Amino acid sequence: MENTYQNLIEQTFNFPQEGFHVTDNELYFNDIPLLDIIKKYGTPLKITYLPKIGHQIQKAKRLFNVAMAKVDYKGTYTYCYCTKSSHFSFVLEEVLKNDVHLETSSAYDIHIIKDLYKRGLMDKNRFIVCNGFKRKPYQSLVTEMANDGFNIVPVLDNKTEIDYYSKFVKVPKMKIGIRIASEEEPNFQFYTSRLGIRHSEIVQYYKEKIENNPKFELKMLHFFINTGIKDTIYYWTELAKCLKVYLELKRICPTLDSLNIGGGMPIKTSLGFEYDYEYMIEEIISQIKNFCDNHEIAEPNIFTEFGSFTVSESGAALYSVVDVKTQNDRELWYMIDSSFITTLPDTWGINQRFILLAINHWDKEYQPINLGGMTCDSMDYYNTEAHANNVYLPKISPTEKEPLYLGFFHTGAYQESLGGYGGIQHCLIPAPKHVLIDRNEEGEITTRLFAKEQSYKSMLKTLGY
Repeated sequence: MENTYQNLIEQTFNFPQEGFHVTDNELYFNDIPLLDIIKKYGTPLKITYLPKIGHQIQKAKRLFNVAMAKVDYKGTYTYCYCTKSSHFSFVLEEVLKNDVHLETSSAYDIHIIKDLYKRGLMDKNRFIVCNGFKRKPYQSLVTEMANDGFNIVPVLDNKTEIDYYSKFVKVPKMKIGIRIASEEEPNFQFYTSRLGIRHSEIVQYYKEKIENNPKFELKMLHFFINTGIKDTIYYWTELAKCLKVYLELKRICPTLDSLNIGGGMPIKTSLGFEYDYEYMIEEIISQIKNFCDNHEIAEPNIFTEFGSFTVSESGAALYSVVDVKTQNDRELWYMIDSSFITTLPDTWGINQRFILLAINHWDKEYQPINLGGMTCDSMDYYNTEAHANNVYLPKISPTEKEPLYLGFFHTGAYQESLGGYGGIQHCLIPAPKHVLIDRNEEGEITTRLFAKEQSYKSMLKTLGY
């Protein structure tokens, strides 16, 4: 049979590829037999393959270090994990095994770091870069950590933030950074980011608030754009603007020695994904190096804040097709045993695409279908209207002996927090089981249940019953 699902995938993409292959008509994810995991734990199911987190971190470290060596770059490279991408304990524990630092965005992040420190997983020498608009509880915790000797660097998001630190910080020479308010892409709904301080005001602000204040030491300039690190005129233009601000500050601020280029490294959301990580990183480092050489200043230490890049490719969401519905003469629905709105909110919130593959029945014919979630919301679907490509899956009947299982892959960032993990979700659809997958010293697969499927009792308690 030529028009099998396996033939479709192999003819459309370069398949098999890193992280995915098929054996005996069953999909393997990072060499994990997914059908075995499903038979053990059932669906719906979230999984996290922990070794992938360390793999991503080491990949970025290697690429940056090689890029720096190629141009004899004198500055250092520091990898920060952006905690808001996934706050789970198992993620932070895995991240910290890889000699990395942390970036926070809220007061509660600091409480997580305190817990990690108490457990001996975090030491005071690791950088804690604090971003975001900071209300007093956040400012208070930043100040407390600084006074307690932690290597914390609040990145000033507005002009008044420093006033709190000036009043309550007791240690001399607290390290601080300044975030540049970057310009948005021309097609964005507004011109300038609401975060940070305007390019044209930063130098004067430094002179007025920081230069002669013995409590502070400006160490970092922070640069980030929403669309991420991409080979576009927009990205290179914004980077050039940032370097000009760095130059102006460096000439009057000898303590400034670090440039934070933020996050936004793309992740693989399609089997046809093409992104030259090596080229982009080498080009960034080369441009910064050339700029500094031309203006006779020392190259800055480079910081990055990779969140999605760190954790996305470790995650997957697995479902069963529980019904097949023909609603008219051309629309066929496969109904899954969960909800896209609750388990993969980005699919309907921002039309995010993930890698979607059948887990079994690769030897069957394929057909175009719509995927429907269990809620009563008309937006609880995944199909061609929201995404660039048709959704094709193996052809099955309602009486199929073995159900069709399917997976959405590289879903490890943001989905739980955006979906309200542990709380109340649309139509009271429960959060699915969550299984952690690891390998022991012999390389054998190990699994453990991190969370059971959410119970009705926990929901009723949250609702006050």
